[in-house]
Amino acid sequence: MSRPTDPPTTTSTIVTPAPVHEAPRIVSRTGPGKFLADTGAVFTREILLVLRDPFTLIFSLLQPLIFLGLFGPLLTGTFGGGFGGEGASTADTLQWFVPGVIVMISLFGTSMAGSNLLYEIMTGSYERVLATPLDRSAILVGRALKEFAPLLVQGLLIAVVCIPFGFRFHVLPALTGLVLLGIFGIGVGALSHSLAQAAKGREWLFWGVQQSLLFPLLILSGMMLPLEAAPSWMQTAALFNPLTYMVDAERALFAGTFDDPAVLWGAVAAAVTCAVGLVVGIRSTRRAV
Repeated sequence: MSRPTDPPTTTSTIVTPAPVHEAPRIVSRTGPGKFLADTGAVFTREILLVLRDPFTLIFSLLQPLIFLGLFGPLLTGTFGGGFGGEGASTADTLQWFVPGVIVMISLFGTSMAGSNLLYEIMTGSYERVLATPLDRSAILVGRALKEFAPLLVQGLLIAVVCIPFGFRFHVLPALTGLVLLGIFGIGVGALSHSLAQAAKGREWLFWGVQQSLLFPLLILSGMMLPLEAAPSWMQTAALFNPLTYMVDAERALFAGTFDDPAVLWGAVAAAVTCAVGLVVGIRSTRRAV
């Protein structure tokens, strides 16, 4: 005898639409708003990497401190007591030498910025960044802006360390000089990123070009030694070196003066370098695949 089966039960789900005021709103940025937001996101990502490893920033100060500790006294002895004339002291040498060392920090740090991009390209992480909806230009600009903050901190630390030895620190002109140096560093960092993208898969090419350009620019800027006693061809070549105008501007500003013509020429060199670097860097980033 068969047992009657229970009647099938049915369940129904009633979906109640959420009130209109609780519906999520999706804001889509376009144009300048998207560019600024994407630039901020990239800058935040890059600067957090620096903050998570502050020892890299501290260790990068070791070489400039060695230059100050060993090269500074050598200059004082070689040029008869400094650069301020007869009877000048080590403090006068520092006043001449410290701005050059700060420019050297900028040049070394920003010109090697592309090495981080090379590593990301090799590991494939950069391709994932390019696959995001981030604006390609914002990727480059955000990375380049990241170079500004470490430069400001390192420059201030170097200047503060030299104060007990007689270095005169004029706050407002010095901060202006660091801002100019940051603008210059953004351009150099962007060019370094462009070189890294061009050298993709050929790390030797990046370091070969970077090292081949770095030291001639450094020597021809008068950063370490005055160019007044240099041969005429070196003095002529220095006129085409944007770093020469940056070094002269930094020395004038760290000496506490704004009305020196070197400051104006330094501002022009910083602006032109920044503009050229960003244009070249943005084009190379947009073409990256």
